[in-house]
Amino acid sequence: MGKRAGSADLPLHGGRVPAWLGQRMTRLGTVITEAIVLEYGRDEFLRRLAHPFWFQSFGAVMGMDWHSSGITTSVIGALKRGLAPLSSELGIHVCGGRGKHSRATPGELLAVGERVGLDGADLARSSRLVAKVDSAALQDGFDLYLHGFIVADDGQWVVVQQGMNDARRQARRYHWHSQGLESFVDAPHAAIEGHGQGTIVNLADRRAAASRDSQLDLLATIGPDGITRHFGEARARPAPPEPAQAVLPHLILPDRHDVRAEDVVARRLHGALAAAADRGPRDFAELLLVPGIGARAVEALALVAEVVHGAPCRFSDPARFSLAHGGKDRHPFPVPTKVYDHTIGVMKSAVCKAKLGQQEELAAIRRLDDQARRLEAAATGPSVEVYMASERARSHGFGGRSVFGWEPPAETARPTRGQDLP
Repeated sequence: MGKRAGSADLPLHGGRVPAWLGQRMTRLGTVITEAIVLEYGRDEFLRRLAHPFWFQSFGAVMGMDWHSSGITTSVIGALKRGLAPLSSELGIHVCGGRGKHSRATPGELLAVGERVGLDGADLARSSRLVAKVDSAALQDGFDLYLHGFIVADDGQWVVVQQGMNDARRQARRYHWHSQGLESFVDAPHAAIEGHGQGTIVNLADRRAAASRDSQLDLLATIGPDGITRHFGEARARPAPPEPAQAVLPHLILPDRHDVRAEDVVARRLHGALAAAADRGPRDFAELLLVPGIGARAVEALALVAEVVHGAPCRFSDPARFSLAHGGKDRHPFPVPTKVYDHTIGVMKSAVCKAKLGQQEELAAIRRLDDQARRLEAAATGPSVEVYMASERARSHGFGGRSVFGWEPPAETARPTRGQDLP
């Protein structure tokens, strides 16, 4: 049976991902997907996508705004672009997207079904039902505007869709997973992201089974006109006390853009930094010959390695993963494009060699993550604030870039800006 895994409050942000970042997100998202499939299999990658905390961390490590609703659109878009050429090899197909792309999902699923021998019509029906449940059966004040349907060759699928509430400037993301799904109208969600907004109408909850049956009986016995009449009479009577709602664990992502110390589990950051210092000289000697940025690239790799190998409990602080490659809005610091490109290069080399049976580089990345976990209990290091200040000071040398342009040398660096996104 599908189940909810948690919830989070996502600030609703506009704007676009610049091409220079979008292209990198596509390459990094693709190679991380390949690494996960090689190490753990296709089903595990689908399970990761159905986990809302991992999904947010995945987007943050790719340089997208760490707390923003825009992560959903950009991650689905990056995967759709990057995995399309590899769909025959990986057996993973990304359909749908935002706006008009979401409406094209059924047609895309029919085409996938025809190519790989799945029942495309059944997949399209599943797509429509998922959208209907989250837009009609679950009435929580959020209007759907994004629908991503990721399906594997064996018919397993994940849906990630998102709604917005303009009045509150918030978004809510819904995660579905076909694994163990027995009913579309009886607690089907793998997870729902979004801060609690009070009592909601959720006819997809298993506790609403009696309500669903009663509605069908009413429709059959008294018809729409009778239902309208009784509804008017009920509204005129005092409302009964509201039952207590189930409380789910939730991740609260604030409206502010800046990353603060309380957003990051410092011991995990220190473990990653210590592992980079320890494993880097042993496992990435060739990379470290690059003047000035080698050690920094290994630090980024340690966070990428955790996205590939980390257990679900490791992703309670998605802001930490933005410390790998910064953010497009200059928070926590500008995107270090040189470091980013080295991360992509190392991951790509490891994945390509692993496909040829040479596992050494992929194993080195796994050891980097293992070492981070072993060291974090005792490792010490700079505070989060000091680490971010150091990154900003060195940003120009790392090819720092944001939506505001290239980062100038430290002595003339522009001040951090908050809400003025384009």
